[in-house]
Amino acid sequence: MPSIVKINVLTVPEEQREVLEKRFASRAGSVENSDGFEWFELLRPVEGTDQYLVYTRWRDEESFQAWMEGPMKAAHQRGGDDAPQQKPAASGSTLWSFEVVQQAAPKQG
Repeated sequence: MPSIVKINVLTVPEEQREVLEKRFASRAGSVENSDGFEWFELLRPVEGTDQYLVYTRWRDEESFQAWMEGPMKAAHQRGGDDAPQQKPAASGSTLWSFEVVQQAAPKQG
């Protein structure tokens, strides 16, 4: 069964880039221990766009959904109802879904 890839496309105004990156840095470890998690990358745009890509790879759709309903939801609601809400760094978000049909790694020499 092929892995699945989820790419969250975040539109981030230039003045919010540092905020977004710091928030991701402070969440280190929040996805790594999730069952079925395989890979994470935060991709910063270099030119021509203000969209960051949040790349995650999962064993299967069920693993991704379990993370979304559990740890991810909890992370975005942390602090409870009394805590001040942080303003989102991104002004927009789109989720792309893919199946891995081919992959390659460097040959071990």
